[in-house]
Amino acid sequence: MTRRERAVLVADELSRIYPDARCLLDFGGVPHRLLLSTILSAQTTDDSVNRVTPLLWRAFPRLEDLASAQPGKVERIIHPLGFFRNKARSIIGAASWLVSRTGGRVPDTMEELLEIPGVGRKTANVVLGTIYGKPALIVDTHVRRLSLRMGFTVSEDPDRIEKDLEKLVPPERRTAFSHQMGFHGRRVCTARSPKCGSCTISSICPKKGLGQERPQPGAGRTPSK
Repeated sequence: MTRRERAVLVADELSRIYPDARCLLDFGGVPHRLLLSTILSAQTTDDSVNRVTPLLWRAFPRLEDLASAQPGKVERIIHPLGFFRNKARSIIGAASWLVSRTGGRVPDTMEELLEIPGVGRKTANVVLGTIYGKPALIVDTHVRRLSLRMGFTVSEDPDRIEKDLEKLVPPERRTAFSHQMGFHGRRVCTARSPKCGSCTISSICPKKGLGQERPQPGAGRTPSK
């Protein structure tokens, strides 16, 4: 079975299991709130972001309010999400960019989205797929892990994984595929103790990297002199 054939079978099965898979960030249909929430979601869970953002929007109801915010006030609100200083700087910078460059409109192209402070390809793809309905491969921690285990890539670099998946997943399925992989990663193919016994794609999954013992610290190294 080729990688492309396996990808089609996986996509078909995940579509059957998770027909309603979607972005789990709460943003009330407001495009800039999705963009800012996605920036905040780095290295934390969507649930954690969803608990914090209502407080953030209450403190800064307009994009202009956040663009001119004092970093310390933003940091106190988003502190539970980790990396709060960097994230505060990023979302204030993103808000300022949107206000000054587009009048608050969130761009609809990858090129322009990547100009925004704090926005990388993952955040840009979330916006493109969720707001604008454009084909988008969202390589988050779950998509990265599952793509490696399923043999769709040999790289751990998100940009490289995105390129590899582009060769396997047709454009019209990419956004849904990303969300379905995310749902499967949260519920079945977890980082620790994946539930392979109850996984309906287990028979076609090569399970790359599973069952391999981690080397002990220092194993294989030349002793320090």
